[in-house]
Amino acid sequence: MADTVTIRTDSETERALDVLTAEGDSRSAAIRHAVLEAARRKERAAAMRRAVLRMPLGEPDGIDVAAEIAGEREGEGR
Repeated sequence: MADTVTIRTDSETERALDVLTAEGDSRSAAIRHAVLEAARRKERAAAMRRAVLRMPLGEPDGIDVAAEIAGEREGEGR
């Protein structure tokens, strides 16, 4: 048996529900769909972060970007 969840809406949430139910879906179905989609997006984002962190960084090119930016900024004040 499924649990019942109660939410407190505000005007922004009500407008979003209006959009999600515009084609005839019930509020309950729209909320279930939105929760599932949000979880999928969060899982995809976490998977992408993990993939990026596993990527090889390559060899350093010997350029100190911070020093380059600082040098350019010092030249701007003149």
